[in-house]
Amino acid sequence: MSKTEDLSGLEKAAILLIALGPEKSSLIFKHLKDDEIEELTLEIANTRSISPAIKERVIDEFYEICLAQQYIAEGGIGYAKELLEKALGTEKAVDVISKLTASLQVRPFEFVKRADASQLLNFIQDEHPQTIALILSYLSSGQASAVIGSLAPDKQADVAKRIAQMDRTSPDVIKEVERVLERKLASLVNQDYTIVGGVDAIVEILNTVDRGTEKHIMETLEIDEPELADEIRKKMFVFEDILSLDDRAIQRVLRDVDNNDLAVALKGANEEVQNAIFNNLSKRLAAMIKEDMEFMGPVRMKDVEEAQQKIVNIIRKLEDSAEIVISRGGGDEIVV
Repeated sequence: MSKTEDLSGLEKAAILLIALGPEKSSLIFKHLKDDEIEELTLEIANTRSISPAIKERVIDEFYEICLAQQYIAEGGIGYAKELLEKALGTEKAVDVISKLTASLQVRPFEFVKRADASQLLNFIQDEHPQTIALILSYLSSGQASAVIGSLAPDKQADVAKRIAQMDRTSPDVIKEVERVLERKLASLVNQDYTIVGGVDAIVEILNTVDRGTEKHIMETLEIDEPELADEIRKKMFVFEDILSLDDRAIQRVLRDVDNNDLAVALKGANEEVQNAIFNNLSKRLAAMIKEDMEFMGPVRMKDVEEAQQKIVNIIRKLEDSAEIVISRGGGDEIVV
């Protein structure tokens, strides 16, 4: 084969990994799915020889696509096309952009991800809640949580509800919203129908915001949309849900919790939660924590919520690493 056009995507990927060498290729494998690794491993094993010319063309093509992706992230497809035309020529630029948009499905609002959360808030806080919900659905949970946590309290729950209930969004709507932001932040990015938002999206955001914002949103949703609030809560873990953990899991969590954080967190906990914690501490440590709680006097609710959030973060981290199992709604869970 003398042309990269004759090669499949799998063949090009195998050639690229061979050219990069085992050390760099192994780092790439860490980000691939098991079936993708199997396919690539088989393809690499079946690749007998590669001419220097083909290897160079594959590497060049990979570099051009990476360059285009970077430009798109910085300023949209129009910006990327303009820079690529200067670097590669018009025909080559169009070819690279076409391959990129067809294979990588560049997401809308990519340029917004580079904006600081406080800066973004200034641009969108006066927009309609549905517009804010659409934009936040495309952002990382960390960036979205920073924005939603800074919105006016009466708007937080409304935006959260709209994210949770969002399904498919018309490209025309996306284009119109991007066109508004274009005048403020960057250029328009085109995109096909995309599924965004949903309960999982708002759960991920709520898992990241501060405890006070989370409580306000959930309490408001429980009044306005009780069924939606119940569905969200089933997928979330809040401090009071420590009661759903078995003794072994609680003991594992407590090993990673700072004693001072525990004392502050329990100042704002109900008696049932306190008992669940104390029953899983040694008598000596339980007595020490109780004594600390007594002598620290009144504690600001903000400090209590921050301490509780630290413990919740530990619980979620241990769940992610499969060190503990959290029983959630939707049926019995089987652990083997």
